[in-house]
Amino acid sequence: MEKNKDMTFEDKIKLLEEIIKDLESGEVPLDDAINKYTEAMKLAKECSDKLDDVSEKVNKIMLENGKLEDFVVKED
Repeated sequence: MEKNKDMTFEDKIKLLEEIIKDLESGEVPLDDAINKYTEAMKLAKECSDKLDDVSEKVNKIMLENGKLEDFVVKED
């Protein structure tokens, strides 16, 4: 859905939780359940992609010359 692009990560998680709750209730007609499941899978992918992107950014450090470099913990 195009509207999902304007939603915050937190809004997407809340909507995903609501969809899961609806599906778990077992009271959703089959056609609606299929649509909700499809929407949930799209939301889950968008959230996963966002977390991957943020994780990649967090795992980089800024060097004194302004370049980004992968952050590696060196063990002695």
